Amino acid sequence: MDTTPPTRVVVVTGAGTGIGRATARSFAAQGATVVAVGRREEPLRETAEGHPGIRPFAADVTAEGAAEEIVRAALTDHGRLDVLVNNAGISAGGPLGTLDRSVIAPLLETNLVAPVLLAQAAVPALRESRGVVVNVTTTIGQRGWPAGSVYPATKSALETLTRCWALELAPAGVRVVAVAPGAIETPIADHMGLTPEQRKAVRDRQLAHTPLGRIGRPEEVAWAITALAAPDAAFLTGTVLPVDGGALVS
Repeated sequence: MDTTPPTRVVVVTGAGTGIGRATARSFAAQGATVVAVGRREEPLRETAEGHPGIRPFAADVTAEGAAEEIVRAALTDHGRLDVLVNNAGISAGGPLGTLDRSVIAPLLETNLVAPVLLAQAAVPALRESRGVVVNVTTTIGQRGWPAGSVYPATKSALETLTRCWALELAPAGVRVVAVAPGAIETPIADHMGLTPEQRKAVRDRQLAHTPLGRIGRPEEVAWAITALAAPDAAFLTGTVLPVDGGALVS
């Protein structure tokens, strides 16, 4: 009788760059098959280069029906789903008085609505595998950040969902956890429209609030994600793990 455990199948959203790319590669290095989801095909191909376990899947997580399409692809091509990593996210905003629906709506759709719909679509398969949902949030959602309230608010909501889903899905053996990065060297700031001076000011503020005195690397967040999703972490659910150089406790 073959007792070899099946190859785990992992869906990682926002896998074209940054934390998502590092996470997809980390799971693949552990022997998992990774469905790497992102809007643009070229960055996904770069993520998969040299990593045969990574299968690029171009999709906009905010599109109508995208959640079902992503889960269906994982099941059709690989027969199971063990881990869903809700990593795709965008950052934008400004102080009160400058916000309108064109800024707020995409943040809500990407950072909050899409993870809800993806988790919902994935639950039947995760029940079968007794799998894991990992949500990627942010430590500033637990502290506050001036002139950028909507982004951390969406991530705080995702942490609340993490705890609620952990209770809801525990009877089925499905775990739900979250990783809350601090200041990490990713391209997310490239899409915020900041001037070089503004970006430097943000980095200076982040460093001033990070006791370890440096910006984190995507691979350090990926380590936390894969660790929380590992079978050895089977007694963890509802956990939100900061990966922030001590910012949350400073």
